[in-house]
Amino acid sequence: MILADKIANLRKRNGWSQEELAEKMQVSRQAVSKWEGAQTVPDLEKILALSRLFGVTTDYLLKDELEEEEFTDEPDRAPVRRVSLALANEFLEWRRVAAKRIALATLLCVVAVIPLLLLGAATELPGSPVPESLAAGVGLVVLLLLVAAAVAIFVSCGFRNAPFEFIDKEPFETEYGVEGMVRERQSAYRPAYAKCNIAAASLCVLSPVPLFAGIVTEKAFLIVAMLSITILLAGLGAALFTLAGVRWASMLKLLREGDYAPRDRRKSRVKETVSSAYWLTATAIYLGWSFLTNDWETTWVLWPVAGVLFAVVMCLCNLYLNRDEEK
Repeated sequence: MILADKIANLRKRNGWSQEELAEKMQVSRQAVSKWEGAQTVPDLEKILALSRLFGVTTDYLLKDELEEEEFTDEPDRAPVRRVSLALANEFLEWRRVAAKRIALATLLCVVAVIPLLLLGAATELPGSPVPESLAAGVGLVVLLLLVAAAVAIFVSCGFRNAPFEFIDKEPFETEYGVEGMVRERQSAYRPAYAKCNIAAASLCVLSPVPLFAGIVTEKAFLIVAMLSITILLAGLGAALFTLAGVRWASMLKLLREGDYAPRDRRKSRVKETVSSAYWLTATAIYLGWSFLTNDWETTWVLWPVAGVLFAVVMCLCNLYLNRDEEK
């Protein structure tokens, strides 16, 4: 009965409802109600979690008398959330699905310009019945529809990922069995991860070949058609990189390894921010340059240049972060 009263008092002192405490403890509201009603007693794991959550000692919770709270040495420390085996499985399954959706959205963003290029080139063919203004209008509408679909997928994935955001943003602990399960999945996925990356790199390296073949023919429409194939191959490469990377990153996050190790978490956030800002800027420059000059056959050059410069930017970012860490 004493433990039940202590849990209820600590909950009320923090201003939490039973539902809020249940969410923080990752149990049902009925379980909290039974604890406070002395119908059941939390197991040892939950006692430890309650101790961390309320910032009190386990001795205080387990003693058979009501007394003043005995706080831990770090009473102001934020409670560390725990990832159960069920939650880890749910997270990995969601990221498996999300990887396919994000890869598709990435592909849509890259190939969105292809209809505009082909329609524009078609108007230059002898005897073409398609007016240039109509081709430009239809091409732009298709481009915007494909980009809008990609954005909708990205936003949808962001909302669906909300319950797992703490894995990216907060310290957490994994319950018994989680690490073993993740490592088993990582080992099983490693061959597919390697194959995806090899295929993606090969597609990106070989993507200019169709364009070079088109240039040899010196036929304007064929050059644009080959350019479209080049863009498609590059998009497929980017999609494969994304497909493999999202799943692999989800496992590293749970294992807290690589860029997701606790001491490297800040580095990872900085690099993600720099990467997002870089590619958004590159996209804005590409669209602005293309629309202002209407020279879509030339402006594609921005992307291989941006790819090379991105590697330079990330090297400089790593250098800065390492120097900052040494200070």
